[in-house]
Amino acid sequence: MALCQNRRDFIGIAFGGVATVGGILALGAMKKSWDPLPSVQSAGFVTVDLSLVAEGEMKTLQWRGKPIFILRKTADTPRNEQRDVLVGEKVFTLVVGLCTHLGCIPYYEEKSKVFKCACHGGEFDASGMNTFGPPPRPLDIPPFKIEGEKLVLGEEGMEYKKIMAKKA
Repeated sequence: MALCQNRRDFIGIAFGGVATVGGILALGAMKKSWDPLPSVQSAGFVTVDLSLVAEGEMKTLQWRGKPIFILRKTADTPRNEQRDVLVGEKVFTLVVGLCTHLGCIPYYEEKSKVFKCACHGGEFDASGMNTFGPPPRPLDIPPFKIEGEKLVLGEEGMEYKKIMAKKA
């Protein structure tokens, strides 16, 4: 027995197929409209799993439209007790990746362990302290909170408050 015995059966099956595909696409569009926009996500809290950052690796992410640098220090990277973020035995530098001179984005030179700003030659050490050139102050530290091995950007935790108290 044939699947489509007459023209009416064919039209019914074709309509059913088109309606099914259209329904699936409509459900996908509805789900996408419920998801927050990337701009909204970057304006809120961002959680980063620090256990995935290898020793000597620098991770860059965006938070509130700004680049954030997370550098896991190696044993030979100079430490700064007033700015370093400790997560267990691991030591991190956490800074907003904007030069404090004119807002350019510096890059990390792994060999010399410094952040260099190509705009006007400013340099920052591996902890974000200004060491050379026109930057008037160290790289800014964004508000953060440590939860186990996770870093939550945008929330002021005890670790952030301790670092800010040392600055004052």
